Amino acid sequence: MVVQNNSGVCVVGSFSLDSIVVSGHRPFHNLGGATTFSSFAVKTLGESAFVVSRVGGDFPEAYLWRLREAGIDVSAVKRYPQEFTTSFELCYNGDFSERSLKLICNGSPLCLEDIPHDLSAKVIHVAPIAGEINYEVMQHLRSCCNFLSFDPQGFLRHFDKHGNVSMCLQSMDRHVLSLVNICKVSLDELFVLTGQFELKTAVRELHDVGVETVLVTMGAKGSLLSVEGVFYNVPACKSSIVVDPTGAGDVFIGAFLVEYLRGKEPLWCASMGSAAASMVVEGLGSTFFGDREEILRRATFLYEKELK
Repeated sequence: MVVQNNSGVCVVGSFSLDSIVVSGHRPFHNLGGATTFSSFAVKTLGESAFVVSRVGGDFPEAYLWRLREAGIDVSAVKRYPQEFTTSFELCYNGDFSERSLKLICNGSPLCLEDIPHDLSAKVIHVAPIAGEINYEVMQHLRSCCNFLSFDPQGFLRHFDKHGNVSMCLQSMDRHVLSLVNICKVSLDELFVLTGQFELKTAVRELHDVGVETVLVTMGAKGSLLSVEGVFYNVPACKSSIVVDPTGAGDVFIGAFLVEYLRGKEPLWCASMGSAAASMVVEGLGSTFFGDREEILRRATFLYEKELK
């Protein structure tokens, strides 16, 4: 199997079996993980999406069917019947303004044998959620693409014996960053990753190790885009309603990469990211991604009215 160089976006990382609990009510089970949100965003915007992952015997076949029905290529998703899939519990209060995250099960890490031997893509986005990708795998993926995109959240998460999540740098090999062309990071993750607590200073540190494009997502405050040290503030697109912010950053980078692949200027790419993120928060979990026409309308308004 070959992913040709004129293909869309290849996303690498674990899926998650999410159990969503709202105000103590009965759990709602859903397909989650950065890989899910990014690949759906790519496909929603009309590009091909290809996923490299591994799942356990507990991973519902219905989820793979859903991905296939959406047009996402899951032929490189390997099932290991004797293993379990990474799973999280997400607990929200009644208005979704507060969330706690707990790891229920950590699946096995991806290894070199899980990567198609003839993988070749223009853009690969690496999106670990629980430390499932190491430097050796990252280095190999870098050799398989023209541009490597990276979300470090899964490298920075630390889990205590109860599955409670905190962030620290201890488990991450920072040499990984020297392989990366594009890095998408939340504000808190940026500060932990760099040890710097001034926004632009922290971003410059990522540039200093070789990252060309940095995207810092800041929720309702929008995002910061830096291209080789030139900074742009990108406002958040307004949503009709905010139901669940889960996955907004993953959708942002998925949409950004679609336009990046098409050769669009960075500010337009970020506008599309903001617009797509404003759509996914209008539904619960990975149940709603909006449509391309509405995302385009919101992105055009943001780009022409607020950025230009």
